[in-house]
Amino acid sequence: MVGKVGNTRRRRTTWPVRAAASAAGAALLVGGCGAGGGEEAGPSPSASGRAATASASGSPSAAPSAAASGGGTAQPTPFTVAPARLPRTKPQAESLVQAVALEPQAWGSGFRAQRPAASAPGTVAVLDAQCRWQRLPLPGSVLASSSRYSELPGTGGKGTLKVTAAVTVHTSVGTADEQLATTLEEALRCRDQQVRTDERISGLASVAVPYGQGGNTYADDSVLEIGSYLTGNSAQTYRWHVARLGSVTVAVSVMGAKGYKDDELTRYSSHALTTMLSRIESELGGKN
Repeated sequence: MVGKVGNTRRRRTTWPVRAAASAAGAALLVGGCGAGGGEEAGPSPSASGRAATASASGSPSAAPSAAASGGGTAQPTPFTVAPARLPRTKPQAESLVQAVALEPQAWGSGFRAQRPAASAPGTVAVLDAQCRWQRLPLPGSVLASSSRYSELPGTGGKGTLKVTAAVTVHTSVGTADEQLATTLEEALRCRDQQVRTDERISGLASVAVPYGQGGNTYADDSVLEIGSYLTGNSAQTYRWHVARLGSVTVAVSVMGAKGYKDDELTRYSSHALTTMLSRIESELGGKN
């Protein structure tokens, strides 16, 4: 799918319709907002398996748009990129990723790093054809990507809350935009997804909330996903929220635990997402 910006745009025209048709789900999602092997691979701002495969086979990525090049854009946006600050090399993009991705203490008091604390450098999360999350080398459409894994140890009868903050810097606005289209489709393609050998997410539903719709005044595009996080015999609420500012995407996942109410999970995910978006604005530009 890399490079098929026209197809992406045609898909996106159906997003407002889906959002309207899923008003009840959107009401739940908009208020709030993933993670095989020994390292967490799953839900983060990821390239799709098809995108990664296309890039590896030499398919061209989407041409940079005016916004990606630091110029103007005809589309409404809450964000203006300062051309001199826009990452154009992998080292520049990696610096931005490290500055934006939420560290454990930024989630709140008591949070600590999981083991591992972060994804392997030079990789991106990919949902394969068997609906299993894994990490693969960066496709040509991505300059840098990183996921940081944190947790709040269980106390007072509560379980351990696991969270992820991820950032991906794309080569253009077009490829970043395509990621959100892919994200929306993946929940339809794989309603059950394997995260690790003993962890999975199930019953997924997603809704797109483009800028100016559904209360979205904070990002160019946004996709929200909810479902259940399953480990052993336990099933808890799962939330995933992906947002785009220019050619940068951020994602937050919250895997619920015993004793946590949905509104608590919403507060954690909303705080994490808005903090990372504010960091992007600080690093690259500002609000219009």
